[in-house]
Amino acid sequence: MSLKKKDKFHHGDLREALLSAAEGLLDEGGTDKVTIRAVARATGVSHAAPGNHFADRKALLTALCTRLFTDLRDKIAQAVSLADSAAEERLFSFMDALVEYGLTHKERYRLLWQPDMINSEDTALQQMMDGLYDDFTDIIKALYTDGTYDIDTIAVALWSMCHGYVAMRADNMFVPMDDSKTRLPRHRAMISSYLKGLQ
Repeated sequence: MSLKKKDKFHHGDLREALLSAAEGLLDEGGTDKVTIRAVARATGVSHAAPGNHFADRKALLTALCTRLFTDLRDKIAQAVSLADSAAEERLFSFMDALVEYGLTHKERYRLLWQPDMINSEDTALQQMMDGLYDDFTDIIKALYTDGTYDIDTIAVALWSMCHGYVAMRADNMFVPMDDSKTRLPRHRAMISSYLKGLQ
């Protein structure tokens, strides 16, 4: 590495630059494109430089996954903050943002749910995932007070429903359509039918 390249980054800046490069490579070609060498090349540093921040490819992907969960949580929080104060509308806004993120950033979304490629025990990643789940269950608690089922059962059901829909859309198995009866976007109609069933 030349001194000019080395001097280009302040302490901590290189890590962010590497993660930004990794995110760009992920968008371009999925996780297969995200390697230590490719990220170093995209950042303009030697292939050894990322080793100061990431021990191996799994560590790089774990940090990238944490960054993406942070971004997803921020986008969801913003959507929920703009929603009507009613708990049901906040739930719809949460799921709308999740679906939109998954369909807009398909490769990023796929990485979020590939535990074999990341270190699932990483503290920062766990905190971000748990925080997002807690945000979700807090909304459900305000909405569902019947007590027949526990909150986690409802949360897992709703999340699985939308996650499966996003995955099938991302793989071009479903096309974007509205429900012909309610005129709601398909995922909203699915959520609505589930909530009616709970009632």
